[in-house]
Parts: sequence; structure tokens; C-alpha cells
Amino acid sequence: MAKVTKFEDLKCWQLARKLTCEIFRMSREGELAKDFDTKSQFKRAGLSIMNNIAEGFGRYSNKDFLKFLDYSVASCLEVKSMSYVLLDVEYFSRDRIENLQSQTEETKATILALIKYLRNK
Repeated sequence: MAKVTKFEDLKCWQLARKLTCEIFRMSREGELAKDFDTKSQFKRAGLSIMNNIAEGFGRYSNKDFLKFLDYSVASCLEVKSMSYVLLDVEYFSRDRIENLQSQTEETKATILALIKYLRNK
């Protein structure tokens, strides 16, 4: 792995940023835009993914970084769980939700790969 000097270089953070942008776009659409509580929780979960990666990176200890990466994985699962609610209440089409879930899984997988790398380092 190439030397990373800032959190913006991390592939998992880059994917989390794209995922968060999609969550924010979705939050401005349709019925979700009017559902303050769900919209707020959805946005906070997305933000938590990318912000925990950045915050953990800034701790400068692998032990602390791993803890924050674990939080990011948990937030990915929260986004995915919420996506089922958005599907069930028909806020978005199945295709849109499957796209979101795919982005979430890809982001989670890259975080888990970084976790594996750091644990074996």
C-alpha cells in the first residue's frame, strides 16, 4: 500500500464521500424531504461513515484508527438498514435503493480491507 499522508487519499474515505453525497441528494427528494426525523438520521449516518474515517486517521495510532473504522462500518450498516425502510414506505424505487445499497456495500468492503491491512501490519 502506498504511503498515505492525508485521509483524503484513502479510497474508503473517497467512496464514503460519494455515498454521503448520494444520501444528501436523496434527502432532498420526494417524501423523504418532508420526513424530518428519517431524513436527519439518514444524513447523520452517512456523515458518520466519512467523518469517522477522517477522525480515526487523525488519531495517529492504529488502535484508535481501527476503533473509528469499526464505527464507520457500523454506520454503513445503519445506512443499509435505513434503505430498507425507504424502500418499504415507497420513498424510492427498488432500483434506486439497490444502487444505494451497492454503494454502501462497496464502501464497507473498502473500510474492511483497510481494517484487515492495519490489523496485519
